[in-house]
Amino acid sequence: MNAHLERIQHGYTSGVRRIVADVVRSLRRIPLTANQVTAIGFAFNLVAAALIYEELWIAAGAAFLLGSVLDIFDGAIARSRGEDGPRGAFIDSTLDRIAEGVVLAAIALVFARQGAEWALAAVFVALVASFMTSYARARAEALGLDGTSGLMARAERVVLLGAALVFAPLGALPWGVGLLALLSALTVAQRTRHVLAQMRDDS
Repeated sequence: MNAHLERIQHGYTSGVRRIVADVVRSLRRIPLTANQVTAIGFAFNLVAAALIYEELWIAAGAAFLLGSVLDIFDGAIARSRGEDGPRGAFIDSTLDRIAEGVVLAAIALVFARQGAEWALAAVFVALVASFMTSYARARAEALGLDGTSGLMARAERVVLLGAALVFAPLGALPWGVGLLALLSALTVAQRTRHVLAQMRDDS
C-alpha cells in the first residue's frame, strides 16, 4: 500500500515539476532572482497569517496558496538560471518553516479566541508533525539515507491547508486542521520507519 501511494505521489510530483519547468522557461527573462521570489512568497504567507487572524478566510486562502505557488517557482527559477546552491536552498527551507509556523500560529489564535480547544490542540500536533517531517528528511539525508517517504510532504500540506482556509466559511477549517494533524503525524511515523529500515538493510 505504501509503495503504491509513493508511486502516485512521485508521479504527480514529477508532473508538477515538469509543468513548472516549462512555465519558468517562458518566464526566464523576469527581472527577479530566485531569492527575491522566495521573499515575495514568504511575504504573501505573512499577509495570509494576518488575514487569517481577521478571519477573512477566502482572501487568506488565496494569499496562502499564491505564496506557496511562488515557493514552487523559486527553485525552478534557480535551476533554470544556474543559481541553485546551498545558500538559496537554506534560505528557502528556513523561510518555508517560518511561514508554515506563522500561518498555523494565526489559526491557533483564532481557535483560542473561539474557545475551540480540540482544534487548537490539533494545530499544535500539526505544527510539531510538519516540523518533524522536515527534520526527519534533513537528518536522514545528513546520514546519507533517503528521507522522502510519507504521505504528507510540504506540497500535500499546502493543498490541504489551502482548501481548509478557502472553505472555512463553511466550517471546514477545524476539520481540515484535524486531518492535517493526523496525516502529518502518520507521515512522521512513515519516514521514521523508512529510515530505520534502511539502517537495518545497511547493517
